[in-house]
Amino acid sequence: MKRRVNNRLPTNLPQLQNLIKRDSSSYEEEFGQQHRHFLSQLDVFKLQPSKYSKELDETVMFLAQVSHCYPKDLATYPQQLMDILKDYSTVLDPDMRTTLCKALILLRNKDLLVPTALLELFFQLLNCQDKLLRTFLRSHIINDVKNVNSQHKNAKLNSSLQNFMFGMLKDSRPTAAKMSLDIMTELYEKNVWKDAKTVNVIATVLFSKVTKLMVAALRFFLGKDQDEEAAKSDSDSDSDSDHGTSIPNARQVIMANRVNKKTRKRRRQLQRAKKIIKNAKKKEKAPVVYFSALHLLYDPHTLAEKLLKRLETMTERFEVKMMTMDLISRLVGIHQLFLFNLYPLLQRYLRPNQRDVTKILLYAAQSAHELIPPDVLEPLLMTLANNFVTESNSNDVMAVGINAIREVCARCPLVMSRDLLGDLARYKSSKDKSISMAARSLIALYRTVNPELLIRRQRGRPTAARAEHHALEYGASGAVDYIPEIGRAHV
Repeated sequence: MKRRVNNRLPTNLPQLQNLIKRDSSSYEEEFGQQHRHFLSQLDVFKLQPSKYSKELDETVMFLAQVSHCYPKDLATYPQQLMDILKDYSTVLDPDMRTTLCKALILLRNKDLLVPTALLELFFQLLNCQDKLLRTFLRSHIINDVKNVNSQHKNAKLNSSLQNFMFGMLKDSRPTAAKMSLDIMTELYEKNVWKDAKTVNVIATVLFSKVTKLMVAALRFFLGKDQDEEAAKSDSDSDSDSDHGTSIPNARQVIMANRVNKKTRKRRRQLQRAKKIIKNAKKKEKAPVVYFSALHLLYDPHTLAEKLLKRLETMTERFEVKMMTMDLISRLVGIHQLFLFNLYPLLQRYLRPNQRDVTKILLYAAQSAHELIPPDVLEPLLMTLANNFVTESNSNDVMAVGINAIREVCARCPLVMSRDLLGDLARYKSSKDKSISMAARSLIALYRTVNPELLIRRQRGRPTAARAEHHALEYGASGAVDYIPEIGRAHV
């Protein structure tokens, strides 16, 4: 009977690996032979590191698989692999380099390698011109850091890795810097590195000369695009409808399965219905809010000033300018900053025929707050009124203009003058419904915040709450020393 070649040991590494995992002490001699063979192969490989060796590839993975069975014999094995990657990272064959990385990850999963040294090595490998390897390492780095911090925050490890990644962001190679930025943003979104240090390190990338890095940092602070989220939700709903089963129908399938005859088809329908209900529960989770990153900035005023200075001389695409303008206006609105040079810049773009003018109107509204002096915002308000609320424009443009004025005044009521409010209030009787509704909403706003600017018949019926309410002067606080609902007499 002819002997099967596949059963010969130790040439058949998969079979030897299986036997060693079952009974390691009985196969020490075969293992030692493979280990010595690996050392000799390694010496030969160092002579031509750019050449792929299939035999060394198989031996490396074999030793990584059985490393936990012989920890003393393979004590220096992880360092040998790391030295190869450090010394020959740029000249190694891509397949060989990937195999060495997989072997190190396997050793890390077996807890035979400390995460700090391995992650720093992988960050250095991000400089390699190998997209598949960078994607693979990015996924491992994120999962490994997440697993290390799953039980409790490892402050020492996080600090050392953050310092290393901060240096990587200044790397001369944009690919490595972009990958480091992506890793930091994803770890922040996964609540692993959600601290002020991470946010402020990412904020330094806003002034990068590489447009791709700057745009990635802008998107981090601005959060996910609402259009992308809407498209994603639409695609999810379409995919659910493609299956032909909605959530109520899925519940009906589950109830019917309790009494109907069990068949293979109904079993498949039951599994599909359970999957739909499970996915629906995942969608009901509270959405992640990304705006907290703006609150963790150490010095938002200096950051906004530098961004505005760069915006004034920026030669990037119009979309990048819009994103920068959006971030500056959010910083001003959230932190109530005094950035007076922003409003003349916004006035240049406040024209009905301007591209994406509705977004610019939004930026103008969110950059206003009650601490800004009214005379600073008054030119912006007059620009809105003169360019949008005129009879030469269409009805939609006029309605948008009045609504934009209302949003600015809601944040800074003192900017409105009596004459301008009277002119805008006359559009209440416009034949176009959108214009009349916009004017009515502006009147309703000032009935609450400052009814004295309105003519008597537009102030509405007097109430006790309005009698106690007085328009605040600039810088005044609206705090009271009594409970408004109860009144002074009961305090």
